[in-house]
Amino acid sequence: MRIPKTWVPLLTKKIVDTIIAKGLISPAVPAEKLLSESEQILLEELAVEDRLNDEVREILKSHAQEIEKGRLDYRKLFELTKQKLIRERNLVL
Repeated sequence: MRIPKTWVPLLTKKIVDTIIAKGLISPAVPAEKLLSESEQILLEELAVEDRLNDEVREILKSHAQEIEKGRLDYRKLFELTKQKLIRERNLVL
């Protein structure tokens, strides 16, 4: 996650307040519930990259010997694999 989890409630409130102020939504649920559910959605979206990074690490474990012998650059391989998965899944990070 690129931002600290402690920032998520503040970020969520700012986003929700802004879209309400601009008239983009009219909340049909109490504000606390709207904020709580919006915060959960934001946390899930922010965790996408964490899960992707974990998946890339698992994929690269199969190439550990070549990486340790210096035949492959782990960082470059990590980024290439991550970018490939992002393109395949149409992810926005």
